[in-house]
Amino acid sequence: MMTRILPMLAAAALLAAPAAFAAEGATPVDRAPPTKTPSAMTPTEIKAYNAGLPETHPYFIKCRKTLELGSLVKKVRVCHTNEKWKEVIANSSQNARDATEAFTSKGGSSSN
Repeated sequence: MMTRILPMLAAAALLAAPAAFAAEGATPVDRAPPTKTPSAMTPTEIKAYNAGLPETHPYFIKCRKTLELGSLVKKVRVCHTNEKWKEVIANSSQNARDATEAFTSKGGSSSN
């Protein structure tokens, strides 16, 4: 019976560790945000900065390639920290909701 309980207790302790960091407001890896704009960093600099950081860390830098507006071929590399990506996604989602709301409110008010 005891041999079954110990592994379960160890697993529970491992699962509770990230929650303890979140409760205290600390991060498992203390690191300052990048001093340089992530999009201006080279891939080598980003790799060096991300070394040792978990991919879920707020300061972990992720890059995406997007098509340049007006071009069918040229791509632009955009890099942000996870924290900044959350802001970017929230802002773009809000802008999309606002545009949809404005479009539907104007479309529904005309009577033919």
